[in-house]
Amino acid sequence: MERESFSSRLGFILISAGCAIGLGNVWRFPYITGLYGGASFVLIYLCFLLLLGLPIMVAEFAVGRASVRSAAKSFDVLEPKGSKWHLYKYGAIAGNVILMMFYTTVSGWMLYYFYKMAVGDFVGLDADGVTNIFVSLLSDPVTMAGNMIAIVLSCFGICYLGVKAGVERITKSMMACLLVLMLVLAANSIMLPNSGEGLKYYLYPDFSKVIEHGISEVIFAAMGQAFFTLSLGIGALAIFGSYIGKEQRLTGEAMWIMTLDTFVAITSGLIIFPACFSFGINPGSGPNLLFITLPNVFNEMAGGRFWGALFFLFMLFAAMSTVIAVFENITSCITDLTGWDRKKTIRLNIVLISLLSLPCVLGFNLWSDFQPLGKGSCVLDLEDFFVSNNLLPLGSLVYLAFCTSRYGWGWDNFIKEADTGKGVAFPKWIRFYATYILPLVVLVIFFNGYYALFSK
Repeated sequence: MERESFSSRLGFILISAGCAIGLGNVWRFPYITGLYGGASFVLIYLCFLLLLGLPIMVAEFAVGRASVRSAAKSFDVLEPKGSKWHLYKYGAIAGNVILMMFYTTVSGWMLYYFYKMAVGDFVGLDADGVTNIFVSLLSDPVTMAGNMIAIVLSCFGICYLGVKAGVERITKSMMACLLVLMLVLAANSIMLPNSGEGLKYYLYPDFSKVIEHGISEVIFAAMGQAFFTLSLGIGALAIFGSYIGKEQRLTGEAMWIMTLDTFVAITSGLIIFPACFSFGINPGSGPNLLFITLPNVFNEMAGGRFWGALFFLFMLFAAMSTVIAVFENITSCITDLTGWDRKKTIRLNIVLISLLSLPCVLGFNLWSDFQPLGKGSCVLDLEDFFVSNNLLPLGSLVYLAFCTSRYGWGWDNFIKEADTGKGVAFPKWIRFYATYILPLVVLVIFFNGYYALFSK
C-alpha cells in the first residue's frame, strides 16, 4: 500500500509545530518566565532550546525521513543487522498512548470551558462561583468522560480522512486560526488599563531574580522547559519526517518549528500578564491559571465573555493540534506493525484510547483516594510522570545514540540525511557535543526529575 505524504512544506512545518505547541506553552512557560526574571530567563531558555532541542529534533526527523516509516518500523529499516535498536518501538508507542491517556481529558476541559464561556455561564459569577465550576467539573465523571470522548472522536475523525485531506488540511487551518487568535488576544490585553505593569513583570530583564532563586534552579527550569516543550523522544515528530520529501535540509525546518513554538509560548504571556495585572489578579501556574484565574480576569473585562470564548477556542486548537499529531503517530505505528488498513486501525483506536483515558477521568472523583505520587497527586500525575520524566528523556537518548554511534545508524548516515536538500546545514562541529555531552545533559534532566519528585 502506497504511503501518503504531505502536499506542502508549510503543512509539514505547521503540523509539526502543532505537535510541539501544547498546554505547557500556556500554563507553565509564562509563569516561570515571570518568576525567574522575565527577558533574562527567556534568553537562557532560548540558548537551551537550541542546544538541547535542535539536535534531538533533527535526529527524529532524519530517522523518520530516511526510513519512511513511523517509530514502529523506522529502527528496523535503518539499524545494522543483528542489533536491537528496534526494541525501542515499544517505548515510543507506549509514550504516545500514555500521553493520550491524560491529554485527551485535559483537552476535554478546554472544550467544556469554551462552551461555558461562549454561552455566558461565567457572567456575573464571583471568584467562588468561578472556582466552583472547575471543582464541579472534576467531581463529575460523566461530563468529563463525555468531553474526552468528543475530543477522541473529532481528532481521530480528522485522521480518518487521511494525511492530506484530514491531518494536513485541517491542522493547517487550525494552526493559522490559532496564531491569528493569539495576536488578537495579545493586542487586546496590551491595550487594557495598567497593562504596562504586567508587561514589565513578564519581559523586563531582572537578573536579581536569577540570583535570588539561584543560578542552578533557573538553569534547571530553563533546561526542563526547553526539553519538554517539544515532545521529543517518543517518535511523535519522527512520523512527520516520514511524510516529507528531500527538498529541504532538516535543520532549517526544525528551527522554523522551534520559532513557532517559542512565539506561542511568549505570546501566551502577553495575553495573560497584562490582563492579570490590569485587574489586580495574581497569575499562578498550572490548571488553576487557566480554569480559575483567567475566567475571573475575563469577568472583570469589558466584553469578557467574547474574549474568554476566543481564549478557550485558542486553547482548544492548541490542545487538539497536539492530539491529532499524536493520534496520527499511533495510527501509523499500528498500521506499520500489523499491516491493517488505516480506517480499521482508527476505529479500533477510538475504542482503545477512550477506555484507556477513563482512569485519568476517574482519578479526580471516584478514584481520588488513589494518590500514587504522594498526598494530593492523582492518576494524571502518574501518567504524566511516566511520559515526561521517563519516556521523553530516555527516548531522546535512544535517538541521539542511534544517530551518533557506529553501533547504530551512525553519524555519517545521519548527516547525509539531515543535509539532503536546500537550506541550513546541520553544524558538523557539534559532533562531539551531540555524541558525548548532550546525552549527559539529558541524563541530568532525567535524574533531576526523580530528585525533584522524591525530595518534596
